Parts: sequence; structure tokens; C-alpha cells
Amino acid sequence: MHLPIIIQDLAIILIVAAAMTLLFRAIRQPVVLGYIVAGFLVGPNFEWIPTVIDTESIKVWAEIGVIFLLFALGLEFSFKKLARVGTAASLTAVVEVAGMIGLGFLVGKALGWGTIDSVFLGGILAVSSTTIIIRAFEELEMKTRGFVRLVFGVLIVEDLVAILLMVLLSTIAVGRTFSGMEMVEASLKLSFFLSLWFILGIFLIPSLLKRIRKFLRPETLLIVSLGLCFLMVVLATKVGFSPALGAFIMGSILAETIEGERIEHLIHPVKDLFGAVFFVSVGMMISLHILTEYFIPILIITLVTIGGKLITTMAGALLAGQSLRHSVQAGMSLAQIGEFSFIIAGLGLSLEVTSDFLYPIAISVSAVTTFTTPYFIRSADSLVHFLERRLPSTWLLTLERFRTNPVTLSRPDDWREFLKNYSLKIVTNAVVVIALFLIVSEFFQPWAANQGMDSSFVNGLCLVLVFALSIPFLWAIVGGKFRDKEANELWTARKTSGPLLLLQVFRWIFAVILTSALASRILAPGMAFLVSVLAILFTALWVPRCFKQVYLWFEGQFVINLNEKETHEVKRNGFPPLAPWDSHLVELNVSPDSSLVGKKLSELTIRERFGISIALIARGSKLIPAPGRNDVLYPSDILQVIGTDEQINRFRHECEAVSVNQGDLPLDFMYELRSLYIKPASSYANKTIRECGVREKTHGLVVGVEKKGQRKLNPGSEFVIEPGDVIWVVGDRNLMKDL
Repeated sequence: MHLPIIIQDLAIILIVAAAMTLLFRAIRQPVVLGYIVAGFLVGPNFEWIPTVIDTESIKVWAEIGVIFLLFALGLEFSFKKLARVGTAASLTAVVEVAGMIGLGFLVGKALGWGTIDSVFLGGILAVSSTTIIIRAFEELEMKTRGFVRLVFGVLIVEDLVAILLMVLLSTIAVGRTFSGMEMVEASLKLSFFLSLWFILGIFLIPSLLKRIRKFLRPETLLIVSLGLCFLMVVLATKVGFSPALGAFIMGSILAETIEGERIEHLIHPVKDLFGAVFFVSVGMMISLHILTEYFIPILIITLVTIGGKLITTMAGALLAGQSLRHSVQAGMSLAQIGEFSFIIAGLGLSLEVTSDFLYPIAISVSAVTTFTTPYFIRSADSLVHFLERRLPSTWLLTLERFRTNPVTLSRPDDWREFLKNYSLKIVTNAVVVIALFLIVSEFFQPWAANQGMDSSFVNGLCLVLVFALSIPFLWAIVGGKFRDKEANELWTARKTSGPLLLLQVFRWIFAVILTSALASRILAPGMAFLVSVLAILFTALWVPRCFKQVYLWFEGQFVINLNEKETHEVKRNGFPPLAPWDSHLVELNVSPDSSLVGKKLSELTIRERFGISIALIARGSKLIPAPGRNDVLYPSDILQVIGTDEQINRFRHECEAVSVNQGDLPLDFMYELRSLYIKPASSYANKTIRECGVREKTHGLVVGVEKKGQRKLNPGSEFVIEPGDVIWVVGDRNLMKDL
């Protein structure tokens, strides 16, 4: 019987990959490296065992492997996790990625490489390996360490940056040169389609899954999710993006649904199979001749990767206000490249814009840095001790002061939060309006013209259709009201009513410019502007109620779908879900005045109320690991608890509570730190801190003042507060609301 060559090739690949997997498991090394070694053994550059014959078919399987890898990565990613990453991880990631791209480019030019090779080298070095780092943390049992949360946050941002790099590098490759306008255009195009796919995906996908949920057996759910994945792959390719981007986007959308975890579990074996084929295909590209010829560049780039990532990550973390210890630990953890680097290197090869040596060099550097990662993570504490002994004490003191409060605020938090929500609402609705105009002008208008209709009639019909579809979303931009309490308070405040009025005018101007630019695709520019002005006036001043109801229904359905997963988790567990990288282990002392003292854990319902878990109770020399429901808490117990920062802070207040005079303070007394902006008309302006009576009014203290960009910590009672100052007060939360 005739056996297709592809089946014979797969037999060779999987047998050798299985052997390498067992070997690398035995020597406690990452399996990914085993797959790469297996690829080298079955590739054309190693002739001692049977080799793969139909390499073109294997490349197709490897492409499918990339799709599954990115789909699985999207299921672990989700845009909500990105939103929760925080300033510290975001700033660290931006500094690290920008630094490594620049460093990689300079190293490439110093080695005499071409511009495109150097640019791709920068992209290859910019992204660390999520797979390798997670596996190293698990094997070293370090996932509960405090710095791990920062590392995972950086990895989440890097995943999104890697997707952006793939698009930008493709743009550079096509033009074979740098073009500022092309880069901006590609970035805007990517941002638009990411936003559109996320909005439509969250609106449609959870609703679809909700309707067919009773039919979703494991097999059906697997097929449905894979169908959606490949549908998005096709759509992404049609609009000019890579298949991997489409897979990543659909994975991140499905991650926001109730079925996200089930899909991730079902897709895991499929991802492992095709992922193995992908990494084997990577190994098939290795040539001993190239490795020997480029040994010196490989060594240089490896050292640059390790040293550069350590320095840039440390710099970013320190700028973000992290401690020296956490900055060093994060830098040592991220000092490698991995799967995304292979994909970026393969992108240059498939586009035929990079040299043949770049791909095997990237693989070699990844292999070396993968081996070194666990050892660097282990030795991070030793490096911290070394730096603390050798750095001047003034430097350490400066770092500690900067860590305490690295960000200076110039306006109260409510105003900044309002601006963020305001902008988000305008931008999301603008994305929908742009999408509707593009659909009508790119698809409906050509179709109508091909039917033999008069061009003027077609243009008028298209204009009526697109504005009818867009009115609900235009109303949200120009006339939608913010019904939250903070917006009303800001509007009544004399200091902010002026800026709010300007924002209202900006909404009108923005809507007119947006619709004029879009309508000019159908009409002449002058006529498009006139029609847009009339449409915006109609929308803002007299839009029928039915259009408002349509928008409110869309918005309500979107919000329900967006929060569906969290709502489900709260109903099931009694508290919101805890992401693995959001948790860490801390020690808390049980105060003698705490309400927890003398009660059993079953009575306290700590997990239900706070979402944290008690891992250990230390009582003198006695240790109680994993305490049971009948264990009692006593004064001065030391608890090791696991939870997020927010959960731990809420529990810390009750655990380390100090008794207060109930005759003087309310029962719900709670300290917090708040900033207060001193207006010219404020009763506190031009008075000393003692004259303001902040201590008496808040049962608290003024711990800092920001004056004209300068910061003064712990000012004395005679310090004069002036208009425009921002004072930081620690006091009773409820009393400070009145203040």
C-alpha cells in the first residue's frame, strides 16, 4: 500500500520529539529545547537518522502550530488582565522593550548587518519567553514571591507589544525602509482593528455562546472555538494582518467568557501537538555550518540579551517606583528570548527580507538563555545583597525615597478618572461609527453601483443608510449624558465646570471632523462637511427616542457580556476570581485589639469575606500549616496569607486593627491616604496646617504637600497652605469625604 510522505514525516517527527521530551524531562530542562533538538536531528542538516522529506507540508503544519500557540496565548491573556497590569508593569515593559529594540539595532549595525536585519534583531531581543519563565517559577516554587506579579505584568504587556511589532516589522519589510507615515498608518490601523474586533467580539461571542450553552458538550465546544479561531484568522488575513494576530485576538475575546477556562483546557492537547511540530520545524532550520561561522555574533548577542534585559528591566522597574530587590529579581527573570522571537525571526524569513543566518542565530541565543534562566532567577537574591553592599548609601537612600511615592499628581483623582471614562466612551463609539462608514463605502456602494443605478442616487442612498445606522453611536459621542455621581459633582464645582464645558464643545467638533472625513469617501469634501454639520445638529438637539434606546441596549448588552465571567465567579464563589499572577504571600501580625482574636476560622469566614487564604499560622515556636476550620486565632499570631494587594489590604485593616475610643470616632472608622486640591476660594487657603484643623476634622495628619512641582514630606504644623497646593492627608475615610 502507498503511504503518503506526510504521514511518514510525522511519524519521524513525533517519535524523535517524544524521545527528546523524555530526555529533557529527565534532566529537568525545558521541553521546548527538546523539540528544537529533535528538529535538528530530523532536519536536512543531520544525516545520521531518517530525515523529513516533504518540508513544505511540515511548514504548513508549523503555520497551524503558530496559530494554535497564539490562540492559547490569547486565552491566557485577555484585555482585562492588560487593564489590571498597572503603571509599574506597563512602564517597566515599555522601558525594557524600547531599550532592547534600540540595543538590538545598534548591535546589528556594529556587526555590519543591513538595516532590515538589525531592525528584526531588535524585535527578536525585545520579547521574553512567557512559557520558559512560568515553567521556571513553577519548578523553583517561586510563583508566590512578591516580584513575580511584576514579571507577569511585564509579560502581558510584552505579548501585546509583540503583536504590534509583527505588524510594524511587516510594514518595514514590505517597504524595505523606514517611513514615519507608514509606521503611523500601520499603528493606527492596528489600533482600530484591535478595538473594533474587541468591541464586536465582546458584544457577539458571549451572546452566541449563551444561546447555545445547553448544546456545548466538550467536543462541540472545541469545534465551535476552533471554528471561531480560524474565522478570525481569515478575517485578519483579509485586512492585511498576520494569521497569528487573528488567532490571538479570538483567544483574548473567548478568555472573557464563562467558557474561557473550559476552552483553554480543551485546546491544550491540540496546542501541544501542533506546537511541537512548530518547534521541531524551528530546529530543522539549524545549520552547524552557520552556527560555527557565526559563533562570535551568537556569543555577543547572547551577552547583550542577558545584560541588556537585566539593565533595561531594572531601569524601568526603578523608574516605576519598585524596590531595588524587586527590580533586580525581575531583570534576572526576564533575561531570555523565546517563542515570540522565533515567530518574529520566521516572519522576516517568510517575507524574504532577512538574511538566512538570522533565524538560526535567534534559535541559538534562545537555547542558551533558556538554559541560564533558572540559574539567574536563583542567583537574584545574591546579586541584590552584592549591590546593597557595594552601592553608596546615598544611592540606596535615594532609591528608597523614590520608591515610596514615585508619581506626582497635580489634580484630584475624581477628575482624572472622569476624563478616562469620558475619553473611553467617545473613542469606542467613534470606532463603531468608522466601521459602519467603511462597510457602506467599501462594500455596499460598489455593489449598488454595479447594479446599474445612477451614481447620485447611490451616493444619496449610501449617505442616508450610513447616518441612520450611525445615529445611536453619534448621539453617544455628542449628546450622551454621564449619569454617575462624580460627573455631577465635577459639573457643579466652579473649578471644573469650565473644562467640562470645553469638553462638551470638543465632542461636537470631534464628531463633525470625524463624520466629515468619513462622508468625503461618498461625497465631495464641501458637501460632506455641510451634511455632517446638519447630521450632528440633528443628533445632538432632536434625536428620536428610539435611537437612544437602541444605543442604551447596545451599551447594556456589551457591559453585561464584558462582566459576565466575573459575575458568574461571584455567584459561584461569593467573591471575584483570583488570577494566579495577582496573588502573592505576605505576613501579617494579629493585633490584640483585632476582632479576629479568640474566634475559630469557621466563624470568621475569612475566605468568603476577603477572598484571601491563610497558608500558615506561626505561634511562638509552633507552626500550624494549612490551618483547619476549628483553629483559633490568638493575639500576636503571625499569619502567612495569599491574595491580591487589594484583598490583603482589606484584611490587614481587620487583622492589625487598633482599638479606638468609640465615643469619639464612628464605628466604621478606617484610615486612608487621599490627595486634596486647594482651590483659591478654599477656606484652607493661606492658612497654616494648625489653623486648618485637619487633625481635628479627619482624625488624621497632613503627611505631604505638593507646591509648584516640589514635594515636602511631613510638613510642620506652621507650614502655610497656598492656593494650587495639593495636600496629602491620612485620616478617616468618611470624615475626609466631608473635608
